[in-house]
Amino acid sequence: MAKISPLMIAPPLIFAAFVGIAAVGMMREDPTALRSTRVGQIAPEITPRALADFAAVSEGDVARGEVTLVNFWASWCPPCRAEHPKLMEMAADGMPIIGVNIRDQAGTATQYLMDDGNPFLAVAFDPDGRTSIDWGVSAPPETFILDA
Repeated sequence: MAKISPLMIAPPLIFAAFVGIAAVGMMREDPTALRSTRVGQIAPEITPRALADFAAVSEGDVARGEVTLVNFWASWCPPCRAEHPKLMEMAADGMPIIGVNIRDQAGTATQYLMDDGNPFLAVAFDPDGRTSIDWGVSAPPETFILDA
């Protein structure tokens, strides 16, 4: 009868350990979801700089006491252009939406809204991206839901 050596037991034990670690890791609700660092916090201030020809964002717009969307967008951003019709539809249904144009040219952004429509209650202009950094935006489009 052959004697069992420790070298024969080690590989199956290591494999079992890896399977156990992987199983524990997969027990999260959604392994691809990243929790926002902003959930439950007060919304940061939005720069008061307005995009020409559009209403400026005021403190009252952000603290309206009702559900409001804050959408960070840019005219050069293909996903922003893809979601624009849905934002127009939501605004037509009465959803208040605040727009923050980031890292864009003022003239290009203004022309985009004039050509494709303006779904925003107010529009802030953030050419250097400082407001988007305060909100934790890495790239447009990004939308936040303010619940009061």
